[in-house]
Amino acid sequence: MLVDVLRFIDGSEDEQMDQDHAVKVMEGVAHVVNTLSDDQQQELITLLGEMAAAETNPARRQFLEEFPEGFGLVDDLS
Repeated sequence: MLVDVLRFIDGSEDEQMDQDHAVKVMEGVAHVVNTLSDDQQQELITLLGEMAAAETNPARRQFLEEFPEGFGLVDDLS
């Protein structure tokens, strides 16, 4: 799934992927998700929450939980 690709890119080191390309990919995805309608964004947030709740891998669960904020779907709640 797209989330797994983004998680790989986010955690990649210089030897695995050019970091400039990694940033461009992440920014591109953030742009795309921010062009979704409000309803589509809410559906994505709900889906990510459901996926996180069902996830048994702690690192993947954390990425799923942080995805909406990290990609600009919700404001920083801290």
